[in-house]
Amino acid sequence: MTLSFFDQFMSPVFLGIPLMALAILIPWIMFPTPSSRWMNNRVLTLQNWFINLFTKQLLLPLSTAGHKWALILASLMIFLISLNMLGLLPYTFTPTTQLSLNMGLAVPLWLATVIIGMRNQPTHSLGHLLPEGTPVLLIPVLIIIETISLFIRPIALGVRLTANLTAGHLLIQLIATAAFVLMPLMPTVALLTTILLFLLTLLEVAVAMIQAYVFVLLLSLYLQENV
Repeated sequence: MTLSFFDQFMSPVFLGIPLMALAILIPWIMFPTPSSRWMNNRVLTLQNWFINLFTKQLLLPLSTAGHKWALILASLMIFLISLNMLGLLPYTFTPTTQLSLNMGLAVPLWLATVIIGMRNQPTHSLGHLLPEGTPVLLIPVLIIIETISLFIRPIALGVRLTANLTAGHLLIQLIATAAFVLMPLMPTVALLTTILLFLLTLLEVAVAMIQAYVFVLLLSLYLQENV
């Protein structure tokens, strides 16, 4: 019974073919395509308003050079929100609970920010490894610590997203199983458990959106240091 709780995190396979790519591509099909008309429908208007508001808030602390990343960051934000929200539906698979996918997104984007900083302003980028006014005896230790913290950043990005979504899905499944088992034995307790499950589901909806925002926000902060 314990192992079955983790079956929802297994990558779906059909006839020996992994369906991870299909689970990743489906959200893009659901979005309405922009039209060439002067007036859009309500869905497109709401979508454009959200993208404009998010892009404005995200790029506010960045310099003009960092505005080139607007399309990448906005697309990544919508992509992660879509995957996280669709994973809350019954009988669905959440690709962002896979550490391999999250690391595949985090490592290249983090590495791109580091390469941009080393190419455009190498002195400033390397200066983050050694704070100004550091005592001479602490210089080697601080350089090692800051270098380790620099390489831990993509790992923290991927693990944070994976851990939060995995914990939420497991908690929902545990409480749902408890409510189902308690229904014939203690209906009152089962009803209270169901109410708790509903509140937890609302919390997971918020977590799905917040974790996608935090992932992109941290990437923008890493970009801000190197632009």
